[in-house]
Amino acid sequence: MKNNRQKVVLLISVLSFVISLGIATSSTLADSTPLATASPTPKPTPTPKPPFQPSIPPTPSPTSLPVQTLEELQLKIRQRMSAPEVRRGRVGIKIVSLNSGKVIFENDSDKYFMPASNMKNFTVATAMERLGPDFRFVTSVFAKALPDASGTIKGDLRIFGRGDVSISTAFFGTTAADPETYYKGLDRLVDKIEAAGVKRVEGGIVGDESYFKGFAIPGTWEWDDLQWYYGSEISALPLNDNVVDIAVVPGAVGGPCIVSISPSNTLFQVTNTCTTSNNSAKRELRINKRIDRNIVEISGTMPVDDTGWRNPISITHPANLFVELLRHRLEKRGIVITGSSRNLPANISGDSSQIEIAKLESPPFSLIAAKTMKPSQNMYTETILWTLGEQSRVSTISTVSTVAPGTVHAAVPDSSTLGLTIVKGFMKQIGVPDDGILQYDGSGLSR
Repeated sequence: MKNNRQKVVLLISVLSFVISLGIATSSTLADSTPLATASPTPKPTPTPKPPFQPSIPPTPSPTSLPVQTLEELQLKIRQRMSAPEVRRGRVGIKIVSLNSGKVIFENDSDKYFMPASNMKNFTVATAMERLGPDFRFVTSVFAKALPDASGTIKGDLRIFGRGDVSISTAFFGTTAADPETYYKGLDRLVDKIEAAGVKRVEGGIVGDESYFKGFAIPGTWEWDDLQWYYGSEISALPLNDNVVDIAVVPGAVGGPCIVSISPSNTLFQVTNTCTTSNNSAKRELRINKRIDRNIVEISGTMPVDDTGWRNPISITHPANLFVELLRHRLEKRGIVITGSSRNLPANISGDSSQIEIAKLESPPFSLIAAKTMKPSQNMYTETILWTLGEQSRVSTISTVSTVAPGTVHAAVPDSSTLGLTIVKGFMKQIGVPDDGILQYDGSGLSR
């Protein structure tokens, strides 16, 4: 009983202390707060206007794209193949995963299709492997002897070509800005002849294109491709892609159209019946080049305000133009040539008793390959194919130099046939089945 009474007294004492502590604290806080006194109302200070800030729309939170399943991809491809615009065609497809090697989709992947310019991949890849990226095409200059003390060559100057396609405007920029571009490739050869000390040729300039064997146009090409740049001939003495540039512009109303050929030459003949019409008429222009001759027929009408027509036209027997323009550039340098210019028949070798007095080397094949593939240049690719053939032939330039002058080559495989054999061999080496590719030319222009 006594203990209980003591506990109650202790509890009351504690509570009294806490209450007194709370009152003391409240009093202290109350005493520290000053009494409010009357004061004049201050003038409001204007709030400065914040500078303009463009509102930026909130960035939308990224939404995850739905993942397409393999089955959905395959279904979409099949639906596309059954669409009205393609369902009557033949479509070959093969999709292979680069990671796993697994075939993702295929349809008629083992059927034959016309490859078109995809054929260039096989030809140029073979040449890159067999010839190498540093291979260079060589054009040789032969004479009976070196120039004498006065710089005179006694006899002809023979130009032996081996298909250097870099003697071309394609390697020297645009012709529109500089007409001399047409001659810059040839001028590199003129530089070599001049550096050899030649000042006078008591003979002619002779073109020798016997390095290549075979007809200048692949037999499977279509005739209506042959007048355009993509159907130009193959030659051991190529020049400016074996084309000339033809321009047709209007003249005075009722008068003839104006035709020009670049580079100017005596090889081409132009028959021009095109007339200039008033502005109300539409252009009705027709350009036709004879397949086997350098004759261009231009007919139709062209409005007086027409901007004109400009396009490259293929050359029949481009080695003739090569020799004509080379002579012109040599004479412009002051080199005297007393004899006439001519070309040897393509199947006849030149004079083997002559010696090489100068030579021009092309840029490395790696650059020529780029100039071939990027614009899909047919003539370059055919020249590469023919070069593959000649490089594989047992009788190379050394043999050509030892045959008797005027020798007619016997029936031997032509350059193209040999080249196709080399490509087929390389394709087999890298795993392509023997019947995987049927190749008829180097470029894919063949039908």
